[in-house]
Amino acid sequence: MRSTLSTLCSNFIENRDVIKSDYIFESSYMYPVAAAIFTGAHQRADSARLKEAEYILKDNTGIFSNFRGTLKLPMIALLAVSQNPEEKMRNAMDVYRRLKELFWTSTYLPVASMVIADLVAPQEYSAVAARTRHIYELMKGEHPFLTSAEDSVFAALLALSDLTDEQIVAETEYCYQLLNGEFWSGNSVQSLSHVLAMGQGSPEAKCRKTIELYQTLKENGMRYGRQYELATLGVLALLPVGVDGLMMDMAEVDEFLSGQRGYGFFGVGRKQRLMHAAMLVASNYTSEEPNHTIMNSAALNSTIALIIAQEMAICATIAASSAAAVAHSAANS
Repeated sequence: MRSTLSTLCSNFIENRDVIKSDYIFESSYMYPVAAAIFTGAHQRADSARLKEAEYILKDNTGIFSNFRGTLKLPMIALLAVSQNPEEKMRNAMDVYRRLKELFWTSTYLPVASMVIADLVAPQEYSAVAARTRHIYELMKGEHPFLTSAEDSVFAALLALSDLTDEQIVAETEYCYQLLNGEFWSGNSVQSLSHVLAMGQGSPEAKCRKTIELYQTLKENGMRYGRQYELATLGVLALLPVGVDGLMMDMAEVDEFLSGQRGYGFFGVGRKQRLMHAAMLVASNYTSEEPNHTIMNSAALNSTIALIIAQEMAICATIAASSAAAVAHSAANS
């Protein structure tokens, strides 16, 4: 394994264990997500920093706030990696208030608010919120039964594209049609299509590489999940790296994770493990780029587009982990 990737994997496990020791009663599905946020930001999880972020979160939200629900731990992590968590919280609440005027409140709206607070200048919040709603409506027009609360996060990130709203949705829909026959999972294919829409290149090329990567992983004993996991696979397909190189990285990271506590036979499961491996591989290739870029205009170059696509995959991972945690809780109740 390359030294940079090996270091990233080790940091990820260390971050997960620190977070788990500080929040022992949280869902086991949420620890890797919070750890990935720290690892992607090239930071070590720190107990004092986590507690400071938790205090800021509680001080700015009510006990029944969606910021403090199932996704509380990722919210804390997103604050903790910020250079100014108090300012970030204020900005996120500002965005959240604007989005709440346009959307029904949901578990996922705080995620969209946190991400926009990172990627958008405050004077653009109203415009991005309005554009988010318009894109969401266009999505719902194409897929009224598939488009749901978590798609508000994708709409918010797609609102940062330099394409028009109609072009964004047309690109997403074309990707959806190309991919649906391969994966046959409406919601997940829609999320994957949202990620691919942010990337450079033709829809045909992006979808072809995604399918080729999926098949290559499968042929090498890594059956990648077809549910929420697909969004992260899309980020890998957008990287300027060949399929064989990505497969080898995935194999090495998956082997490393399989030997770690929580990822073995009684761990979170092979599909979740592969999704986490994909997150780490993607983070490794974008590690030289800034993770929190202030957008001062609608113009996005390919690097920024890839960062936003990676943020989308983290959001999809949060949604996947939330769903898995709820299902696990229900099965054991």
